[in-house]
Amino acid sequence: MTIGIMEVTLVGARGLKDTEFFGGIDPYVLIQYKGQERKSSIARGQGSNPAWNEKFTFRAEYPGGDDQYKLILKLMDHDTFSSDDYLGQSTIYLKELLELGVENGKAEIHPQKYSIVASDQTFSGEIQVGITFTPKEDANAEEEFGGWKESDY
Repeated sequence: MTIGIMEVTLVGARGLKDTEFFGGIDPYVLIQYKGQERKSSIARGQGSNPAWNEKFTFRAEYPGGDDQYKLILKLMDHDTFSSDDYLGQSTIYLKELLELGVENGKAEIHPQKYSIVASDQTFSGEIQVGITFTPKEDANAEEEFGGWKESDY
């Protein structure tokens, strides 16, 4: 099993559906990967076309215990006086990215657009995300050079 760092670059979103009667939406993103969750900043006053330009890191391992290599991006609208509204989500499948990272020492998906699907399965805008996976060297491996061991002779 290879353990590494997956870095997610949240660029922005376009065409989000406005759920507010008064004023615009204040979107943020919950990024989930295998029980780990990160939250972006709230894009106050940016409405349907927010820009975040934030980076988040996750611990990733390949192959893992299950085959659920999914990055889930849940878009939410921050509300001050009521519970936050769900705007939709996008799912990015990462199995090939992790495989390539293990083989090549690093793998990257340059920022690209993914569709956001609302709870009624309708198109609800798009989100732009980039992802990099870098395996870490095994911390328990012995150094190949530089260290010497006492011999029994």
